[in-house]
Amino acid sequence: MKKTMNTSPISLFRSICLLVLLTLSPLALADALQDAKQSGAVGEQRDGYLGAVTSSAGADIRALVARVNQERKARYEEIAKKNNLSLQQVQALAFEQAEQATLAGNYVQNASGAWVKK
Repeated sequence: MKKTMNTSPISLFRSICLLVLLTLSPLALADALQDAKQSGAVGEQRDGYLGAVTSSAGADIRALVARVNQERKARYEEIAKKNNLSLQQVQALAFEQAEQATLAGNYVQNASGAWVKK
């Protein structure tokens, strides 16, 4: 018996919606991250990861930080392996770049670990 692809209008619509969501997901994440930075909810930590600026951050902010940091760690590990560097070296370089790229008014950690506005 030959299987045929389900091409009903509903199935096609669902497939298109899924494709759009998968395509926009990184954009939505980037927008959410930028909004969180501009609102002062998150900032760049000295270890190359994102951090919640206040301990009272909501679940949405904590989830955003976790997702971004998971993606960063995977990328840092890839870079470290490819360039024969330690993870800590890559994290330090990433912080330097993130600190330079941070917009005025957004938060970064200073040398003592305190949050400061750039």
